[in-house]
Order: sequence, then structure tokens, then C-alpha cells
Amino acid sequence: MAAAVLAKWGALLADVIIIAAVTRLLGLLTAGGAAPDELALTLAVCALAALLRAFCGLRAEKAAFAVQTGVKKQLREKLYAHLIRLGPDYGESIGTAEILQIATEGVDQLEIYFGRYLPQFFYSIAAPLTLFGVMAPIDLRAAAVLLICAPLIPAVLTLIGRLAGKMAGRQWDSYISLGDRFLENIQGMTTLKVYGADGGRQEEMAGEAESFRRSTMRLLRMQLSTLILMDIVAFGGAALGVAAAAMAYEAGRVSMAAALALVLLAAEYFIPLRQLGSYFHVAMNGVSAGERMFQFLSREAPPDGEAAPPDGPLDIEIRDLSFRYPGGDRDTLTGADLSVPAGTLTALAGPSGCGKSTLAALLSGQRRDYTGSAAAGGRELSHIARDDLRRRVTLVSHDAYVFTGTVADNLRLARPEATETEMTEALRAVRLWDFLQEAGGLTTALSERGANLSGGQRQRLCIARALLRDSAVYIFDEATSNIDTESEEAIMNVARRLAETKTVLLISHRLANLTACARIYLLADGRVAERGTHAELLAREGVYAQLYNEQMLLENYGKRGVRP
Repeated sequence: MAAAVLAKWGALLADVIIIAAVTRLLGLLTAGGAAPDELALTLAVCALAALLRAFCGLRAEKAAFAVQTGVKKQLREKLYAHLIRLGPDYGESIGTAEILQIATEGVDQLEIYFGRYLPQFFYSIAAPLTLFGVMAPIDLRAAAVLLICAPLIPAVLTLIGRLAGKMAGRQWDSYISLGDRFLENIQGMTTLKVYGADGGRQEEMAGEAESFRRSTMRLLRMQLSTLILMDIVAFGGAALGVAAAAMAYEAGRVSMAAALALVLLAAEYFIPLRQLGSYFHVAMNGVSAGERMFQFLSREAPPDGEAAPPDGPLDIEIRDLSFRYPGGDRDTLTGADLSVPAGTLTALAGPSGCGKSTLAALLSGQRRDYTGSAAAGGRELSHIARDDLRRRVTLVSHDAYVFTGTVADNLRLARPEATETEMTEALRAVRLWDFLQEAGGLTTALSERGANLSGGQRQRLCIARALLRDSAVYIFDEATSNIDTESEEAIMNVARRLAETKTVLLISHRLANLTACARIYLLADGRVAERGTHAELLAREGVYAQLYNEQMLLENYGKRGVRP
């Protein structure tokens, strides 16, 4: 940025040299003629000054480009790194659409702020002072008039700055709201089509787009009005400078050549300030985006632990565990107690909203702000470094993500060094290899979110990826929901085999999958209401038995005359 300002200042000095050389020559001509060598000298000086100006202009552009690319690169790196630090819970402070808009258009606008506006701001301070120093020896009065007028443009910018900032902020908020709604509608397009609600959403989008258009036009109207006002100040100041030069010539204080120099320098006086005004409104847009960006960057990431989990199998012990989501009015988990021994298949059941997925997030290290105790291998989870915990604990949810690329690309997310043989064996374990082998094997191309696979195939691919991770603890959070019977059976076989050597916690709403588990915990209202084996819980005839019998009636409805 300093280099950009210095280069602009160098270009200004080149302009001053050209003006001085030309007016000197004109002065000699009006005084009685100039020798041929004076003309040659003037042409040489002007040529060298023009080269200097071109060089300085090029250096200023290169410096501005370096600032812009540096700002863009650093800000996007900082945004992405902060997203990684916050993890999946970044959405508590900012929406996905907003972070995308900030990282793209917001960064582009800040790029102009840092690369154009700020260098021009500092240059606009240096240029009038430099020109005053040049003009004062010629005529102090004319130089003083211009120096007094110079602060008028910054004064105008300051006066309208608050109004412009508020309007730019409202326009950016409208833009973010429109982006949020657009992304939501795109993601939910299938649901909107199924229920025939796409027409209503289209009308809502049109209303938000119109609101954004109006806020944008109000901002543009204010910006154009401001530009007109700044033009009046700039050209009016230059006119005053010309008038002061004419008066000085008429009073005999300066020669005609000196008066012409004052007139030309007066025209140069307000060019930097006028250019500053043209960047001002773009800078305001960047500031509005930057405020949201820096608010997000200032959000502190949850504290990380420093301990490493012990080697070998990991038992999980939970005692008096409670958790409440930020802003919630009640605890999602309240005094939960349970054990997940290594080498066994432990299950967690309960009605929707009882805290099963919350417990899975706590055990996998996604959340740390709990009370009570949750330990793996005798070490508190909140004390274990996140990266170390993620290497030892793998969470497989019902909505695990499949990325665009090949099957091998997705599998190697779990273990980059995995061989083709290891990946093939993982796919065989989930009964997916036969299908993929016909489609292209490990090089089979997958579309966005694995849209060219069925729901069960996507889930089995995610299970195969989890197997390659080779963690000590596996948590299956509704991994068998909304899939076909074949995929459900394959996943349950994988879970049972893993439980022979790993610590496996199976969370499922379908209680028929839990019959072979060594221990079942039933959550209700965030507490462990019942515990025991499947047979023990049925014999107790409590909540678990009631849920199980109701599910069996529904699943067997229509078979052998069974009616609920």
C-alpha cells in the first residue's frame, strides 16, 4: 500500500515537472523568444517526465494489484481456517449463504477498499500538501485558497459517511436475506415440488428480490447525488484557483507563464480528491460486508484440549452428563449415566428429541460445553485435543456427505494412504463392491451429494469410508434410517463385526435392530429412563417394551391377519 501511494506521488511529481517545463518555455517565448536548444531541452524533459509518469502509473497499478490479491487470499484463508476451527457448529453465528456471499462478493468489495480506496486516501492527503509546496513560492494567496478548499471533499464524505454506511448496511442485509432464501429453496427443491409449494416460494422470492432492488436503487440514488455534490466542490475549488491565479496576474504579482502554471496546477489539485470520492461508495459496500466478516472472525472457537487419548481400545463412561444448546430454554441432556464398554455392541434408543443425536455429537467432540463427565479410556473428552479425538472416534450419521468425485476420492478422505485392495475390501464388507465393479469400480464418478446412487448405496459408501478410518470407537447415529432392507442388513452386519474388536454405540429409532445388543439404554427427556438387554427391557414392560410392541405391530400390519 505504501508503494502504491509512493508511485502515485511520483506520477504527480512527473506532472509538475511537465507543467513547469512547458510554462517555462512559454514564458521564454513571450519574453522575446527561445533558443532552439531551449525547445529541445523542454521536449527532452517532458519526454523523461512522461516516461517517469508511465513507470509510476504502472508501479501504482502493480502495487494496488498486489494489495488486492493479498487481501483476497488472506481473508479467504482466514475465513476458511476459522470455519474449520468452529467446525460443524459455525451455523450458530452465520448462515451458509451469508458466509458464501461474504467469501465471494464481500471479499471482492473489501479488495477494492484496501487496494484502491485506502491508497487513494493517503495519496489524497499527500497530493494537496505537495502542490501547496509547489504553488506557494509562485503565489501564496492562490496556494492558500486551494489549500482551504481541499478539505471540503473529505468533509462532504464524512458528513454523508454515516448515512451511506447505514444505507449500504441495509442493502447488504437485504442481499444476505435474498441469498439465504435462494439457497434454502434450491436445497429444498424436491420437497417444494412434492408438495406443490414451489409457486408460493417463487412469489416470496420475487418479493424479496423486489425489496433488494429498491434498497439497491436507494443506495445508487444517494451515491449519484453525492458524486454530483463532490463534482461541484471539486470543480468549484478549481475555478477558485483559476480566479486566484488570474487576479494575481492582473495585480502584477506573477507573470503570465506563472499564472498559467497556477491554472494547470489548480486543475491537478482536486483530481486525487475527486478520485477518492469515486471509490468512497464502493468502499462503503466493502465496509458493510467487512463488518459482518470481522464479527464472524471475532467469534472465539470453542476451547481445545491438549491431552491425547490412550492407545488401544477405549471404554466410554458417562456420569451425570447435562447439556443445553446456546439460547435454549431447557437442557437437552439432564444427568445422563451410561457405559459403552470396548468389544461390545451398545445401543441407545428413545423417542425423537430425547437427546440421542446430541449425545453422539458430544462423544464425537463436536460439542464441548457440557457439564458432568464424559470420558474415553479414562480421560475426559473435553480435555482431549479435537484432532486426536476425531482420529479415535468416528461418527457415522444418517446424512453423511458424499462429495463430487470418484469413489476412491471419497474413500481416501478417511485414509489418504489407503490402497486399492483396502478400499475394495471395505466396499465388499458393506456389499457395495459388486454394484460398483460393474459401474467402473473405484473410478466410478459420483455426482453432487452422490445423487447417482440410491439412498442405501450412499449410506453404505459412507460406512465403507468409516471402516477405512479404523477408529477405536464407532458411533452409528441413525445410520440405517430411510434406506432399503438390504442396505440396513449390510450396515447392521458391519456394526456387529466391528463390535467384536471396537467400541460401538448404535443409535437407532428402529428397535428391531437392537435385539442383539449387549446393553440398551433408553433415553426419555434427556435422561436414561431404562437400561438392560432387549429381553430384560421387554420383561420390564416399560417404555421400551411399549415402543417395541408398537413398532412390531406397524411392521407386521397386514401379515397373517395382524391388526393394530
